[in-house]
Amino acid sequence: MTDAQLHRPFDGRTLLLVSTNYAPELTGIGPYAAQLAEHWAAAGADTHVLAGMPHYPSWRTDPGYRGVRRVTEERAGVTVHRRRHYVPPRQSALRRALFEATVLGHGVLSPPDAPPPDAVVAQIPSLAGGVLGARLAARHRAPYIPVVQDLMGAAAAQSGIRGGGRAAVLASAAERRALRSATLVGVIHESFVPRVAAYGVDPGRIRTVPNWSHVRTPSAGRAATRARLGWDEGTPVVLHCGNMGLKQGLEVLVDAARLAPGIHVVLMGDGNQRETLRGRAAGLRNLDFLPPAAEDEFTDVLAAADVLVVTQRASVLDMSVPSKLTSYFVSGRPVVASVAEGGGTAQEVHRSGAGLLVAPEDPAALLSAVRNLVESPARADALGANGPQYVARHLGREAGLARFDALLTEVLADAQGRPRR
Repeated sequence: MTDAQLHRPFDGRTLLLVSTNYAPELTGIGPYAAQLAEHWAAAGADTHVLAGMPHYPSWRTDPGYRGVRRVTEERAGVTVHRRRHYVPPRQSALRRALFEATVLGHGVLSPPDAPPPDAVVAQIPSLAGGVLGARLAARHRAPYIPVVQDLMGAAAAQSGIRGGGRAAVLASAAERRALRSATLVGVIHESFVPRVAAYGVDPGRIRTVPNWSHVRTPSAGRAATRARLGWDEGTPVVLHCGNMGLKQGLEVLVDAARLAPGIHVVLMGDGNQRETLRGRAAGLRNLDFLPPAAEDEFTDVLAAADVLVVTQRASVLDMSVPSKLTSYFVSGRPVVASVAEGGGTAQEVHRSGAGLLVAPEDPAALLSAVRNLVESPARADALGANGPQYVARHLGREAGLARFDALLTEVLADAQGRPRR
């Protein structure tokens, strides 16, 4: 076999990825979906993506796509089929259900105009994407691989969304149906395995495919970035970046800022709780809201902070592992995780050795950990240095994509010779 063949393992294959989130979204699932599809295209596959309109994390449709019902684009060798859907400006169980219903309805009524796929991979969430992936795979008698990024049934129950109890029952039923029909199921963290198995999925059909670090290492000097951002060198900066949603429980950071006027708290990003948090923070001079950083300066901003914070509501246990952790670890700064002990997020912080855990929804405990790091800069630097090392050992892009290659190779080998309708 030639070197070219070794590096193009999917020549002659047609692959379909169903992912409501996709580039140009820069945070959450979108970057992983785009890098995965582009990797397949580079490996020789005719790669298609059924996606929604860009809207995350602001939960507002990107201006360039407003009013668009359907469009087909070419992005980095990938054919992207976008379908319009409802985007809820605020979260409730009913609005989330309408979001899912429109994703499903438009996907069913207007499937992608593409050759029959050899395999279908779907990112969950959304639930509608999982159902669409299963339908399209069944139609073409192709292997179906859902990849669980968040567990939506658990999310409805644990995130605090209004109407979440009833939604959890319905979401779990849809999730169970989508997962049990799969050829193999991918999960991004081993903490998801028990719940997926409880849906009736044979544990022998579950594969762990962790997310990788998709951002570059910091390149600008910390002092220069702090000066550009107007951060005083003598004032500790505590930064949270990413989605501002219900499950993050970011009220704890607003309340911490109120207790510690000598610490500068920064919330960088967007999300459906941003305005609610701004209202809660009214009058606080030591708390700033920043828009999402541009891709080329994102990790420089992270590295300029003294402490990076990840927060979750106390009820969040086994529904998600924040993708921001992979970026935090790259930055080389220490992490304080205000999360429930025993969940996937806590496990990752423990495993990395890059931070401290504190009780969720406890601003005093969070502040105590921050002060511990600020007053012990050598310890803070040592913890921060563990992050890039953990990324190098476990979260490299090449290794992450190779796990997906192995997953696809396994199902394609099993399907070899199977008749197609």
